[in-house]
Amino acid sequence: MAALQKLQKCVVSPTGKHSATVIFLHGAGGTGQELRTWVRDVMMPGLTFAHIRVIYPTAPTRPYTPMNGALSTVWFDRYKISYDSPENLQSIDAMCSTLGSIIQEEVNAGIPKHRMIIGGFSMGGALALHLACRHHPDIAGVYALSSFLNKDSVAFQAVDERVRAEHSLPELLQCHGASDELVPHQWGDDTSMLLQKAGMKTTFHSLPGLYHQLSLPEMELLKAWILQKLPPSTS
Repeated sequence: MAALQKLQKCVVSPTGKHSATVIFLHGAGGTGQELRTWVRDVMMPGLTFAHIRVIYPTAPTRPYTPMNGALSTVWFDRYKISYDSPENLQSIDAMCSTLGSIIQEEVNAGIPKHRMIIGGFSMGGALALHLACRHHPDIAGVYALSSFLNKDSVAFQAVDERVRAEHSLPELLQCHGASDELVPHQWGDDTSMLLQKAGMKTTFHSLPGLYHQLSLPEMELLKAWILQKLPPSTS
C-alpha cells in the first residue's frame, strides 16, 4: 500500500495549554492559509482560543472533473456538480484516510477524539460530514458552512445504521446563506433534513442575504458553538 500523502497545513496554536483541536477544511480551489486569512478578515482576530489548536489543512492538487480535468486543490473528485450525482467514493475515502493521519497526530499529542471538532466550508464541509458520519463518529462535533451532501450519499446510510445500533454520533452545526447561488440554500437544507431524518442531531442556521461566503454573524455563532462543545479542560 502506498504511503499516505502528507498534507500542508496552517496551524493556529492556543494561547495557553492545548487541550482540544478543531480541523477546518477549505472549499474547492482554496488553501488552508487562505481560509485562515479569510476567517481573520471576517472576524478579528479569527478563530483563536486559549486551549484549542485550529488546523487548516490544504488539499492536494489533483485533476478535477467538473473543470474538465484542470488541476485544482480539491478534497475529492466529483463526476459533476449536481445534487443528483453519485459520489466518487474512491476519491472521498482516500482523502478521509489522509486526513485521518492528522487526527491521529492529535491523538498522539494527547488530544482524545471526543475533544476534537471537524468542519469545513463548501466541499470542505462535505468531507467533514463523511469523516464524522462514517469514519470518526466519536468526535465532539462537526460543522458544515455553505455545504452539501449529494442526494444518495452513503453518509445518510451510515448515520441510520449507527442510530439503529444505538451508537453515538456527533452533533452537526450547519450554516447556509439564503442567497447562495453556487451551493443553493435548498441543497444545504435538504442535507440537514436527511441527516436529521436518519437520526443525527442537527442545527441549521439560514443567513438572509448571504452568498457563498463567510460572514461575521456566522463566525461568531461558530466560535460560541465550538466553545460549548470544547470547553476548557478541568483536569
